[in-house]
Amino acid sequence: MTKQNEIKLEKKLSPVDVWSLALGCIIGWGAFVMPGNTFLVKAGPLGTAIAMTIAAVIMIIIAFNYNYMIRKYPVAGGEFTFTKQAFGKTHAFICSWFLGLSYLAIVPLNATALALIGRNLMNNIFQIGFHYSVAGYDIYFGEILLAAFALLLFAFLSIRGVKFTGILQTGLVFALVGGVLIITTAALLNPNVSLFGITPGFQPDIPPLSGILAVVAVAPWAFVGFDTIPQAAEEFNFSPSKTVFIMILSIIFGAGVYIVLNTVTAAVIPAGYADWAEYIRDLPNLNGMMSLPTFHAGYQLLGNWGVFFLGLAVTGAILSGIMGFYMATSRLLYSMAKENVLPSWFGRLNTLHRTPSNAILFILLISLAAPFFGRTALGWIVDMSSIGAAIGYGYTSLSAYKFAKAENKKNIMITGILGTILSLVFVVLLLVPIPMFNCFLGKESYICLIIWIILGALFYTYTAKASTGK
Repeated sequence: MTKQNEIKLEKKLSPVDVWSLALGCIIGWGAFVMPGNTFLVKAGPLGTAIAMTIAAVIMIIIAFNYNYMIRKYPVAGGEFTFTKQAFGKTHAFICSWFLGLSYLAIVPLNATALALIGRNLMNNIFQIGFHYSVAGYDIYFGEILLAAFALLLFAFLSIRGVKFTGILQTGLVFALVGGVLIITTAALLNPNVSLFGITPGFQPDIPPLSGILAVVAVAPWAFVGFDTIPQAAEEFNFSPSKTVFIMILSIIFGAGVYIVLNTVTAAVIPAGYADWAEYIRDLPNLNGMMSLPTFHAGYQLLGNWGVFFLGLAVTGAILSGIMGFYMATSRLLYSMAKENVLPSWFGRLNTLHRTPSNAILFILLISLAAPFFGRTALGWIVDMSSIGAAIGYGYTSLSAYKFAKAENKKNIMITGILGTILSLVFVVLLLVPIPMFNCFLGKESYICLIIWIILGALFYTYTAKASTGK
């Protein structure tokens, strides 16, 4: 046995670390801007609260399937491992090929979101040096350097050891939650703000049911992150049976952050507007912080301190997303290499820190290219992340159903079937253009998806031939 084969992942992650991993991946920049460009536009404050509650219930149903599979296979790899044990290596490859893209794309997406903080909250401080445009998005050298620095720093920190990254991840998530709580408290204590009597409750131009369903349809994207927990299962320092509570808690907190930020945004509107609906309709004509209603609400509540606390929260969300998806993606690649689906190079652990450093470096190299193409082009790929998440949910739920049926565990059989059906519904909503929901992939994302499928087929064929020596 070689020295490398003797090295194993360290069991250093506590329940709080794992909860922070999940919540940090669930909440990102989008939670702070979606009230103005998605949630209120489609469903209004009450409609979004109902939709996010429904979405959270769906995710909790799927979480029971994840917990069941984690208890059976508490090893790194998550969905890849579950699918391989239930349906074989081919299905496991299909699941991981899409899920890997889903995780990997979010790393540079978070890194480039740091530039948006500079643009919207720091007077364009990073818009320096040469610049150019890609797909209508202006890219500045200073913003490229900022994203590259964040990617390099968090790759280094991720290699340093899982205990260290777990502590750092927890700190970032506490900054995220703390910032949101401060703004929420300020809104509750402000006599001029009512969080419970906002009118209209729904988007006036859209039927309430259509608006609610349109927001529910983005659930795979909104909640992608709780499913990163099984990727780190081999590094738990606690019983895998606790993961069901950790996942449910992360989903509830995630839904709470979405609902609270959206509700505060609708409740705190600039002077001169009759209601939030009139304000949201006027957003395209506004500049500066007024065009970011969540941050403008923070400013109206606490002045510059409100912007500071929201900036602290969104920075914690972005950085915890980078860290969390570095961890999740590297563990997925590591598990695939151990099963000879990827070259063994991806499965090598750092001899000092016992982390999959090669996999982390691969993620870094791929991610470093993204800032040069801008967020518009990167968004085409990220739009596919919902597909990857839904496929992972579906395979895990179907695997849980298969094993539960053999063991006659009827409660998991029920959640397994429900999870599978709901995952298929999400895939259909994303792939089929249904105007009522308006959440299907755009033309560019479809092209990226087709290219990714072709690359996957070629890679799998090559790997299969290499493994058989033909």
